[in-house]
Amino acid sequence: MSAAKKQGENVTDPADGATPRSGAAAPDLTEAEILEMQDSMSGEWGESAPRKAKAFWPSALRLAGTFGDHKLSLGIVLAFGIISTALTVWAPSILGDAMDVIFDGVLTGDGVDFPALGRLLLVVLGMYLVAALFDWLQGRLLNDVVMRIVYRLREKIEAKVNRLPLSYFDTRQRGDLLSRTTNDVDNVQTALQQAFASLVYAVLTIVGITAMMFYLSWQLAVIALVALPISGVVIGIIGSKSQKLFTAQWRNTGRLNGHVEESFTGHDLVTVFDRQDSMLEQFDTRNEELYEASFKAQFYSGMIMPIMQWVTYLGYVGIAVVGGLRIASGQLSLGQVVAFIQYSREFNAPLGEVAGMANMLISGVASAERIFELLDAEEQEADGEITVPDTALDGTPALDGPVAGSALPRRRIERAELTAPTRGRIEFDHVAFSYTADKPLITDLTLVAEPGQTIAIVGPTGAGKTTLVNLIMRFYEIDGGEIRLDGVDIRALDRGAVRSQVGMVLQDAVLFGGTIRENIRYGRLDASDDEVIAAATATFVDRFVHTLPEGYDTVIEDEGANISAGERQLITIARAFLANPALLILDEATSSVDTRTEVLVQEAMAALRTDRTSFVIAHRLSTIRDADVILVMEHGDIVEQGDHDALLEAEGAYHRLYWSQFAGGVDPDAEDAVLAGSAAVTGEVAAVAGEAPDTPDGLAHA
Repeated sequence: MSAAKKQGENVTDPADGATPRSGAAAPDLTEAEILEMQDSMSGEWGESAPRKAKAFWPSALRLAGTFGDHKLSLGIVLAFGIISTALTVWAPSILGDAMDVIFDGVLTGDGVDFPALGRLLLVVLGMYLVAALFDWLQGRLLNDVVMRIVYRLREKIEAKVNRLPLSYFDTRQRGDLLSRTTNDVDNVQTALQQAFASLVYAVLTIVGITAMMFYLSWQLAVIALVALPISGVVIGIIGSKSQKLFTAQWRNTGRLNGHVEESFTGHDLVTVFDRQDSMLEQFDTRNEELYEASFKAQFYSGMIMPIMQWVTYLGYVGIAVVGGLRIASGQLSLGQVVAFIQYSREFNAPLGEVAGMANMLISGVASAERIFELLDAEEQEADGEITVPDTALDGTPALDGPVAGSALPRRRIERAELTAPTRGRIEFDHVAFSYTADKPLITDLTLVAEPGQTIAIVGPTGAGKTTLVNLIMRFYEIDGGEIRLDGVDIRALDRGAVRSQVGMVLQDAVLFGGTIRENIRYGRLDASDDEVIAAATATFVDRFVHTLPEGYDTVIEDEGANISAGERQLITIARAFLANPALLILDEATSSVDTRTEVLVQEAMAALRTDRTSFVIAHRLSTIRDADVILVMEHGDIVEQGDHDALLEAEGAYHRLYWSQFAGGVDPDAEDAVLAGSAAVTGEVAAVAGEAPDTPDGLAHA
């Protein structure tokens, strides 16, 4: 879980300049991308913009292309289908011969030749049995192919999600992404399993029956085939309309899922602000949109079958009239006409089946389009393939943003590795970064964090504090300059190598389903039980764990609902402690806990920061007074840096920010005394109060 996601999955991060996050080196968004974001975010962008229906055939062909790796299996499926269809198509002709044996025996008065009739019936029975066997084998093999394709599709989606930049998730609702990766995949699987199998059967059957009908009588065949152009027109007109409606249906499904997911995760907040009615109104609106889209899609697709049946009945009338006339004239036998009628019925059956499966196929292709949109999303640059403007050519520092650097030649950053052990020295060298090209956030940032130092980052909302640590984690790529870890450009390192050296504790404690032991071990999966308990002891988790009936095996309920906020935060600190990182990032880690628990959390963080380079983001300045270096940021730039006493003496931005928190008459020494007293009463820990600076004139002490 990244620091960028700590603000409740907001599309924009007010703490970072209130600009939409649009990715590494954030290029200008095209109109199509903006429309896609509007469509994905629905009401979050204001009025929902209409989206054009995606082309059906390109998506259908691309979906069909997923069978490319299974050509041999498909060849066998086709061969089995041809054998099954050939036997099924041939059988009515044999039955026609049997009908002629009966009819000729009655007309001549010689009686029915039962031995000949029996042989013909046995042949037909054998043909149907063999056809059923091959049909079963075909379905079994086709089902195996489809399941392998869906399995591979899920793998591609999972791999793709891990290659997408953080900006992709910042600009889309989680509910819509979940719908693409679950509902849409399931819908594609259903379409391939049922609709595709029906298409294979229908095409082979139509070809075989058409050949037999022309063999028996081309005149009757023409009458029967009149249904084809009519059917094609019906499917073309109604199918095109249905495809657009099914696309709208699945789009609205994603929107509704996103709203429901937000309602569940933010239930407490909704209740606190008494927004249940507002959320219900939004749900009703989106539910109504889904209802209307689903109703129209099903209504239009449901019109296909009745129309096809009506066309079929017209064909039966024509065949009966013309067939009777040709029997009377002796041009056809009764058995041939009976066989032709059977062919006509079997000919219309696959057409009707295709019509019945059309809505399923259209819905499946609409879902495939949404999946392909996800798979086609722009990925972050792969490790070892990072390129930057070659500013060294003209000797200028790398201050170029996305616009200025775009005209320069680009060079690839060669891959490198950290030398063990990692010391944790961080250097920002003329770093430039912006979420969007037209809104620069950090223009020329230079700072050095020595190993073991605690760097506190303070500043007003929108100053770029969280952005700074996001850049260290390589959640976003910088536009210019360099960030070096132990002298190595972090862009030359694998992202995993950089992040493995960093431990992060966020304001919102994120716990996973499982036991307390498993949640702590998440920091280092190969840690032993003794190491887990040692980390828990060092961070005061061990104290409250022993009060739980199951101890370390206590199962964490949904988002840690069965333990307090402070206990959840202590577990996340223990998790970071167990990871033993060279760098530590603490992002408002104590802002959501009570005063008594804050003492424990502060002590746990102090143990965690020992001998580690630490970056601490804080709004409560009393919590970072002992930091080695305090950085004061405004508008993405460092305007002041130094220790607490030096910055107060300078009477600059930090001085104003610091005393603005105590303008109501609260002395920082008094606040420390409250914390120390609380700790003494509870016996949790001995808090050490720091000295407060002299109070400026005009501010009263408590």
